[in-house]
Amino acid sequence: MDDRDRQIVELIPRLRRYARALTRNADQADDLVQDCLERAWGRLHLWRRGSNMRAWLFTIMHHVHINTRRRSQGRPDRDSMPDWEVAAGVQPIQEQISEFRGIIAALHRLPEEQKTILLLIGLEGLTYREAAEVLGVPIGTVMSRLARGRERLRQMTEEGGSLAVKMSS
Repeated sequence: MDDRDRQIVELIPRLRRYARALTRNADQADDLVQDCLERAWGRLHLWRRGSNMRAWLFTIMHHVHINTRRRSQGRPDRDSMPDWEVAAGVQPIQEQISEFRGIIAALHRLPEEQKTILLLIGLEGLTYREAAEVLGVPIGTVMSRLARGRERLRQMTEEGGSLAVKMSS
């Protein structure tokens, strides 16, 4: 296994986490990661030594995800609730579950561009520059989408009482 392969393998847990956040479904996330890795290894000759492997892989995953969504538009979602919510082993108190589900629902109600930025920066810890590279947009666009996404999430969480009740209606 050469250095490039080792870098890719080390990034698989981050790719899985990001895929789960994007798809809200373990099976779809696994498929997304597999498609991303297949494409990456098939095009490894295009990766420039010294460049950011994480940003390169996240760019591939982003494009695969967008293409998959475009192909599946018009088809109903397989699951209404993410399987990781159902499979949780230890249940916290009901109020925390309700709040968590409300935040997740609010996140997924955001426009795709804002949700993606929030996940890349907030969940994956990418810098603004890395997120801009992944998405192929200027840093100013990343900052703008992030600010709008954060503000919209804040508004949704402050609108009248329980998020879980508001998000499910």
